[in-house]
Amino acid sequence: MYTLKELLQATNNFNDNNKLGEGGFGTVYWGRTSKGVEIAVKRLKAMTAKAEMEFAIEVEILGRVRHKNLLSLRGFYAGGEERLIVYDYMPNHSLLTHLHPHRGAPGSQQHEPLDWPRRVAIAVGAAEGLAYLHHEASPHIIHRDIKASNVLLDADLVPKVADFGFAKLIPDGVSHLTTRVKGTLGYLAPEYAMWGKVSESCDVYSFGVLLLELVSARRPLEKLPGGVKREIVQWAASLVERRKWERLADPRLAGRFDAQQLRAVVETAMLCTQSTAECRPAMTEVVEMLKYGGVERRTKEIVPVPAASSEETTTDLDSVTGSSEPLNRRSWKLTNLR
Repeated sequence: MYTLKELLQATNNFNDNNKLGEGGFGTVYWGRTSKGVEIAVKRLKAMTAKAEMEFAIEVEILGRVRHKNLLSLRGFYAGGEERLIVYDYMPNHSLLTHLHPHRGAPGSQQHEPLDWPRRVAIAVGAAEGLAYLHHEASPHIIHRDIKASNVLLDADLVPKVADFGFAKLIPDGVSHLTTRVKGTLGYLAPEYAMWGKVSESCDVYSFGVLLLELVSARRPLEKLPGGVKREIVQWAASLVERRKWERLADPRLAGRFDAQQLRAVVETAMLCTQSTAECRPAMTEVVEMLKYGGVERRTKEIVPVPAASSEETTTDLDSVTGSSEPLNRRSWKLTNLR
């Protein structure tokens, strides 16, 4: 536990020049302790019952998990009207600042574009952190807000999944919960966005969106001319169907990527973002696909299969894709090429 005085001194009284980022839950500040240790301090914006609950959830969850790809909790302060959470400082900020530099934290430096090997390493590391939450933590933990700004990068660009304010603990034997929808548009699984049905597969869907974002550096939700919005999954699916793999790559890579790995990562993303939750892989399987997908791809490929049901409501994205079947309703499977 920290004293308020220690954290005020470390952050220069929560000076705006120390601000690293801001979200719905609170504002994060850079600080340096009297011992010279760099820290990040999240300060709740207001002492509401909702904020108090999110504070308690995050402290509880971070206090019980330990993994090289999860952001570590250093401590906290709870007194009066102040609720502060202290983390290890991540000098390379979030993945968001690398993929979309114009959306970075105020005052943050412009980063060089991530090279291809680093992107693959970040994908694998973040997947391993999520797999730990889903399969090794007890009880299992659903993050509910997987996105680029919640994947932080340390001095060596090792990814750390962060921000557990929306997380849910899943008791043994429970397959899913029904709850109020939390999270970020563009990353939400269909069954969660529409019905509030949350399970590990919701995180898998969000991670699939993140994989496509990591490969392409495109936003999860784009506004097209005329005000129509297009999800990154729709954009990618149309290219996958036409085998236009190279067009999925971030132009800043300038062609410097492993084509086989690119295809393997995209195929994994498409499996993760299937509209039917039961068809998505578990995060342990996602880790395996990302690690060894380059070899597996030689004998298998991903193909679209007909949607299981035609009763689902269509979206205005059909007019963008020109397809009679919404791309985000399609399913995918791996088939042998031999």
